[in-house]
Order: sequence, then C-alpha cells, then structure tokens
Amino acid sequence: MPKASYRCVECGYRTPKFLGRCPGCGAWGSFQEVAPDPPKPQAQPRPAALLSLAQVDEREERRLSSGLAEVDRVLGGGFVPGEVVLLGGEPGVGKSTLLLEMAKRMPGVYYVAGEESPAQIKLRARRLGVKDLLLVRETRLEALLSLLEGSPPEVLFVDSVQSLEAGATPGSLVAVREATAALVRLAKETGTAVVLVGHVTKEGVVAGPKSVEHAVDATLYLETAGVYRVLRSAKNRFGPVGELGVFRMEEAGLLEVKNPSEAFLLERPLGVPGSAIALALAGERALALEVQALAAKTPFPAPRRVVQGLDGRRVDMVLAVLERRLGLSLATLDVYVNLAGGLRVLDPGLDLAVALAVYSAVVGRPLPPDLAVVGEVGLLGEVRSVAGLERRLREGERAGFGRFLHPGNTRGLSEAVERYLG
Repeated sequence: MPKASYRCVECGYRTPKFLGRCPGCGAWGSFQEVAPDPPKPQAQPRPAALLSLAQVDEREERRLSSGLAEVDRVLGGGFVPGEVVLLGGEPGVGKSTLLLEMAKRMPGVYYVAGEESPAQIKLRARRLGVKDLLLVRETRLEALLSLLEGSPPEVLFVDSVQSLEAGATPGSLVAVREATAALVRLAKETGTAVVLVGHVTKEGVVAGPKSVEHAVDATLYLETAGVYRVLRSAKNRFGPVGELGVFRMEEAGLLEVKNPSEAFLLERPLGVPGSAIALALAGERALALEVQALAAKTPFPAPRRVVQGLDGRRVDMVLAVLERRLGLSLATLDVYVNLAGGLRVLDPGLDLAVALAVYSAVVGRPLPPDLAVVGEVGLLGEVRSVAGLERRLREGERAGFGRFLHPGNTRGLSEAVERYLG
C-alpha cells in the first residue's frame, strides 16, 4: 500500500515525513498531508500525431477585437483564438474595470468572479454601462472546468487566478500554477481566449512562480502614471513587447486617450530651464514626452543622483559624458531627472534630451519651446542613430514642434549644446 506524503502548499515540495520548514522555499509550517493516489490501471498511451502547417485550421489566424483600440494595440491587433493573457497590476489600479469595459464591447464573454459576489459586480457594471454579462461564481477549478468544457465560450475572463482552488490553498504557488496550467490546456483545446487577472508582489511582478508567466502567451501590466493608467506588454507571442496603451480613469470607467503626447505635455511649462522634449519610442508607438532636470548645490559629501521614469544607469552615463566631454561641473551638485507624467520608458533615444535638460538646468538657460530632440549619446560625446527615427519625427510634427535635433542633423553633443544653449 502506498504511504501518505507531505506537500508544501507554497512551492509544492514533497517529502515522506512532516517537516517544520520547507527545504524548497524556506516557509515554516507549510506542509500538509497528501493522501496517496489510488493505483491506476496501466493504459497504453496513444501515439502522438504529426501535423503539417497545411492541416492547421485557418481560423487560428483571425483576431478578435477587444472593442478598445488601446488594448488591441498592446495585444498586437486583438485576441488570438486560444490565447492566454495574464493581466497584472496593483490593487485598485483598475484591472476589473478594464475587464468590464471589454466585456461591454465583446459578445459571448464568460466572467468568472472569484473575489466578488455577482451583486458587487452588478453595481460596478451598472456604473460602467454594462447591460448584459454572463457571470460564473465558482472558485473550485474542477467544477469550473466541467462547466467550460460543456459549453466553451469565445472569451473567458478569470478574476482572479489566485482565487481558484486547485489542490492547495487558494493563492499559493501550487494552486496558481495548477490553475494556470489547466486553463491553458482548456484554451488550446477549445480555442477560447482567456484573460487571467493576477495579483502583483511588492516588487511589482505577477505573484506566483515564473513558470506561470512562461505558460501564458502574453503578460500585460496595468500601471498608474499620474492621472492616467498605462497598459504595458511585458511578454507577447503574437505582438510587440513594450507596447503602451493609455487610459484615463473617470467616474464612467476607463476612457481611452487617443493622443498621449498631447495629454502628457498638457501641463508643460514654457521658457523654463531644465526642460527638454524627447521623441521616445515605446513598443511601436512614438510619443513626445517632457524630460525635466534640476541641479542644486548639495549639502552632502557625495552628491545625489535621483532618477524617475528613466533608466538610472543610462542617466549616470550621460552625466559622466557631460562632465568629461563638455567640462560641465557636477561634482558639487545634486541632480534630479524626471520623465514628466509618471511614465516609465527605457529608451536610449532619450539620452540627448536628458543631456540637454541637465545642461540647461545647470547653466540656467532654457531650450527653444518648439524644439524636440532624439538621439542616443555615446561615451565619446557623439549622437548616435536610434530605431524608428522617421516615426518619432512624424509624431513630433503631429504634436506641433517646428524644430528637431536628431542624429541626422547634429554631429555630437557639444555641437547641439553650442547651437541651442551656447
């Protein structure tokens, strides 16, 4: 007779005897007794079948629109049948609201409510103008799969995957991993597009093992950027990675921002030193964003370098180039660099804007208000080419800028500084 074993509810580690602390994840008091599985009759496995591309059903190539252009942009054109999307974000950022906004515009959506009652969802749905929605209030994974396999929907929203009971305590790593794997199998077998809402940890990543993110086709994060909400793709098998969708949270729900450049430059001050307009690229979308810099005399032995919204290591490199190649003294100055609007963009094309904003802040001379810049700054002080230059320049023209500084019309950082701040 097989003996019972013990399994850690946090990481799934198995042991034949009870342990106080898990050797796998270090959790205390996390072991639960697991009854032995009954012996199963030996069954001859079916041989795998080979499939040529010509035999693949062409319906897999079509896209299903979410009804929101910003979401479709991030997904790469809409949902692919059988796609599994993991949607993460901080509590209260608007994940459930975004699901209801899509459900309002998409037919045949099943909404699995694991954290709220149908009455609570109805209150929010009424405020958002959702007239009809098929709700499933079920947290037992086996019962949920039985329902879905009997009548598979075209689109399934699960809010949230941490609420499902799958052989362990809901929310544990074992339960999240097992529930995700089961729903991925369901999506691939039935062609249902599945959106899984996932909680995030204090580090800002989706809670659960990395195998969960490997199992899904796309991982999206809904983030706060000032008064806006930004939907960002961190992984996408069917579209670009790093693409942005911008929304504004209103009483009536999440509203799409059709012109993010105009929205993020709305409160831009004119004629103030330390401000430069950068033409950035986030995924396939070009944006005109304001880079702000402030330099102040430091009271500390080592000057501070504070960066918000940009790659701190690249900013440090640009500051070193300013000191070494242009002779700008920063040894006694605290330097603060910020990407206005609350966005976070890791784009080398922002280097030139950072350099000019910092130089402008130190010398106290503003840049022309109709100037937009783009370019990567090299260690020798040269301005290097960047991806999507034509797309960036077109966005700058659409945003109303008349002068541009880019790798095609400047040879180096010293020439750019002399031309506009000399």
